[in-house]
Amino acid sequence: MRTAISPLALLQPRSLRDALRMLRDEGPLTPLAGCTDLYVGLNAGALADRRFLNIWGLDALRGIELRGDVLRIGALATYSEIVRSADVRRLLPMLAAASREIGAVQIQNRGTIGGNIANGSPAGDTLPVLAAADALVELRGLDWTRTVPFTGFYTGYRASIRRPDELITAVNVPRVEGAQWFRKVGARSAQSISKVVMAGVRAGRPRVALGSVAPTVVRARRTEDALASGAPIAEAQRILQEEISPIDDIRSTVAYRREVASRLLAQFWAATR
Repeated sequence: MRTAISPLALLQPRSLRDALRMLRDEGPLTPLAGCTDLYVGLNAGALADRRFLNIWGLDALRGIELRGDVLRIGALATYSEIVRSADVRRLLPMLAAASREIGAVQIQNRGTIGGNIANGSPAGDTLPVLAAADALVELRGLDWTRTVPFTGFYTGYRASIRRPDELITAVNVPRVEGAQWFRKVGARSAQSISKVVMAGVRAGRPRVALGSVAPTVVRARRTEDALASGAPIAEAQRILQEEISPIDDIRSTVAYRREVASRLLAQFWAATR
């Protein structure tokens, strides 16, 4: 009996090296782990991919640890593990805050930070945090490892510089100095997709990053320059509204997103004064 999954193939690597070999020799393959996005696409009949690589069992991609001044978060770290991590709560509380607001508990127990990065949705709640934190994405192929700045990872809507024969293995976050701030605005307080999401760091040079206001997560560099120069918050808000490029969609409108982004910037600046 044929079903909706009959045409699909799932490869089961025994180790990280085995997975990387499969990506090189048996691709193209789509890595899957928590499946909180892939299963939605499969159920909706909107998933074009047909061959998958199950990396959920690869312990080499798990773990959260402090290496000197760098917080290393394995790609398979779930949102629940991030929330429970004392190191994350102490050093990167805005990531813990973002992880608490992703879906329901079931999603938090299965969804992974590597999946959120790979999926590349502009509404991904952890992505502005990683952008504001100047995080580095660790990519590994069979015979190499490279790290790239998170702010340079995406090339367009759900598109990135990750090669088909590479896996995201971890995200590395240097020590963040200054006050951290995170806010998500959705249709309700839980289990909602962001209308606008913002993360900020207030230090010598402020950092401001937003999601759901452009094809990819945005670091608002011109807005940061204005805040760093001592410009009035009203001027920084005006610049921010010019700097983002939201769209009208089923969840919100351009005008609403611009207004909310502007108000969030003022809230961030007041809360971290």
